[in-house]
Amino acid sequence: MKRYFIAGNWKMHKTVAEAVSLASELRDRLSDCREKLMIAPPFTALQAVSEVTRGSNILLGAQNMGPEESGAHTGEVSVLMLKDLGVSVVILGHSERRHTYGEHDALINAKVRLALKHGLEVILCVGETLEEREHGALETVIRRQLVEGLRGVEPSALLGVTVAYEPVWAIGTGKTATPEDADTVHAFCRKVVAELYGQEAALRMPIQYGGSVKPENVAALMAKQNIDGALVGGASLKAESFVPIAKFR
Repeated sequence: MKRYFIAGNWKMHKTVAEAVSLASELRDRLSDCREKLMIAPPFTALQAVSEVTRGSNILLGAQNMGPEESGAHTGEVSVLMLKDLGVSVVILGHSERRHTYGEHDALINAKVRLALKHGLEVILCVGETLEEREHGALETVIRRQLVEGLRGVEPSALLGVTVAYEPVWAIGTGKTATPEDADTVHAFCRKVVAELYGQEAALRMPIQYGGSVKPENVAALMAKQNIDGALVGGASLKAESFVPIAKFR
């Protein structure tokens, strides 16, 4: 039976106390969940949440990571720092990093390779803007982000990569790609991975959907052949919405 990967990205929300409270509730209410689970609090709460999730079935994730191990990089957080806190998964290339903070494919690729080198799992985010979709550039954009994001990643390291398809126009807007539309793009992502690494690797790779996932639409999305999980934003900020997403079946 397929095991889905349900991840919560808390973005720039939650004080340390609030993060500990939510993580504690999720730990207790999801202790019997069969899916692979991850939560990514803000950097300031990672250490405290690490104490809460240690020994549980919830992986600790980070929302971003610097491209170097150490050095004169003011404001960055390194892979070594994240590992020291118990982080095992890092989200890279999120659309907000790409479009709000100008992160380009080469920078994202450097982070991907560094994270994998140090044994972290990577969620590599890809997705098109509404303008790109309307101008017929969806496949061009997705292909570029996948090819460049995975450049130099050895086949043996691919087991540590999850792709998250997040249509930029559906993030935080309440809009969601239909399950059929999402599945079509997921299938295309799998096709590109197959071109790069072979069919077996493509079939094995988890591909999450991210873009206004809610308790009301999660089951229909997860029912699609090529959708293997969810990267959840706003609905991950409350146990009342994240728990039913994680326990959608």
